[in-house]
Amino acid sequence: MPFTVFHMGPGILIKSLLRGSFSLMVFGWSQILMDIQPLIALMTGIRPIHGFTHTFLGATLIAFIAAFTGKWLSEWFVSNMCHNLGRRQRALLDIPDRIKLWVAVLSSFTGAYSHVILDGLMHGDMEPFYPFTKYNGLLHQVSTYDIHQWCIYTGLAGGVIYFLVRYSLVRKVSDEG
Repeated sequence: MPFTVFHMGPGILIKSLLRGSFSLMVFGWSQILMDIQPLIALMTGIRPIHGFTHTFLGATLIAFIAAFTGKWLSEWFVSNMCHNLGRRQRALLDIPDRIKLWVAVLSSFTGAYSHVILDGLMHGDMEPFYPFTKYNGLLHQVSTYDIHQWCIYTGLAGGVIYFLVRYSLVRKVSDEG
């Protein structure tokens, strides 16, 4: 999958459904961390492109790193970059000041494992179940085209759901207050 962007679609849908129990920023951070190794491989010509980081074992390590660093980075970002947003804008975007650790862990593991699954469906150089087996039983279970479409549609649906829910909540609060 072309570096992270398609992976965000399912994350946006999950965020729209779980709302405060899921951090899209931590999920996205896990996607970025997952793709550092393939980026280095592409730049240096090292093969396979999808190495240890694209195994469930490697994704587990990345998820722990993403949970703790992503929680900190997200909170730093919100405190330093979002302080100029008005009360209504913050309410519409539902930007929390703090991310609970369990939310960061859930979000990072969801990101890392979904990354392995989605890439495992389409990349022949992946060994998602390594070191237990080098066989990729996920490969070509779904076409690459269908995976991309699914990622796009889940992102669009998630965005619509998220902003409809947020808008109705913000509007309700505005009408009451």
